[in-house]
Amino acid sequence: MIGKVAVIGAGVMGTGISQVLAEHHIDVILVDLEHAILENALTTIRQNIRLNMLMGKMNRDLDLNVLFSLIHVTTSLNDIQDVDFVIENTTEKWATKVKIYPEIDDICPPDCIFAANTSAISITRLADLTRRADKVLGMHFMNPVPQKPVVETIRGKHTSDATIDRAASFLAQIKKRHIVVNDAPGFVANRISHLYINEAIRVVQEKIGSAEQVDAIFRQCYNHETGPLETADLIGLDTVLLTLEELYQRLADPKFRPAPLLQQMVDAGLYGRKSGQGFYKY
Repeated sequence: MIGKVAVIGAGVMGTGISQVLAEHHIDVILVDLEHAILENALTTIRQNIRLNMLMGKMNRDLDLNVLFSLIHVTTSLNDIQDVDFVIENTTEKWATKVKIYPEIDDICPPDCIFAANTSAISITRLADLTRRADKVLGMHFMNPVPQKPVVETIRGKHTSDATIDRAASFLAQIKKRHIVVNDAPGFVANRISHLYINEAIRVVQEKIGSAEQVDAIFRQCYNHETGPLETADLIGLDTVLLTLEELYQRLADPKFRPAPLLQQMVDAGLYGRKSGQGFYKY
């Protein structure tokens, strides 16, 4: 059983993962650069847990103060020195990740597993930044984390069977299933989804159809829960852009070149749900 987990990055994904861990009685150390970001994450987690209780999704007899006490926040990676598992959720930029992995490799116990919750960056490449390549894997959680039952788990070139098995046990502990795939740019989920998201943006850019029309076709004709542009807003258009740039660079395939409209929207600060406006207003 995993007793203590470090979650690095308190954005949308890190907040959702921390909530799920606390709901399953696992100690969490949530790390980010700024106290304000961490306080916002704590507020969101508390609100969501209270809402789940009110809606009957959790045992109403649970002590909220006990659950909330399981989440500890810090701006220092030195505070994760006794964790069993690390889930890294920082921005999809190699320049950021290349600094983190050698540092946590020095700080964390030798048997601690590192899971990269990344959209497209190579797990094998991340593992090479450490002295524990066999204990590094990808765990691509879907957004919103509390509502998505399956995690895309990625085996790097050196990831051991023991690490995959331990990750599977950990995910079962938090009531998540997993599907194991091999390491490649974008893995399975984002290599496919970002291709049609990008093309949907081009359709809007070329005025073939509006965002509402594109999403309605995917929901009503293909029975998708959300359309590609609603999904892009949920992910964050800035993250979609970074993922497409990584795919374009690593695969050298022009089909992954980001649509100019996507770049323009990100330049304008229209990131989707987290900024209040993307293809839709929130």
